[in-house]
Amino acid sequence: QDQVVESGGGSVQAGGSLKLSCRTSAHTLPRGCMGWFRQVPGKTREGVAAIFVGGTSTYYHNSVKGRFTISRDSAKTTLYLEMNNLKPEDTATYYCAARSEPISVAGGLCNTLDSEDYDAWGQGTQVTVSS
Repeated sequence: QDQVVESGGGSVQAGGSLKLSCRTSAHTLPRGCMGWFRQVPGKTREGVAAIFVGGTSTYYHNSVKGRFTISRDSAKTTLYLEMNNLKPEDTATYYCAARSEPISVAGGLCNTLDSEDYDAWGQGTQVTVSS
């Protein structure tokens, strides 16, 4: 099973920025999907962004479009989530997720923020945005 490990969480004021990182094992490379999810206690896990590791296709939740950017390094071993103009409602535990093979959804590769489509998860990193 893929191993994924997040880092980069922290506390920031509204309007600030943070960049999360996620390292994954070679099993995920180079064909799968990776995504970022977040969860607040008492609520269901919410998909934030996804990327096709073997290409450039990305997919975002409407609430973060224009503020968050998902990317990966050229070696395809590290996933990033750059978060700008953070809002208090972005406060959550952020999880990195991986899927070994790509999935075609709505005509695009890895266009899915459904947690059921991912089979490897990190332990999470806390992001706190204060007003």
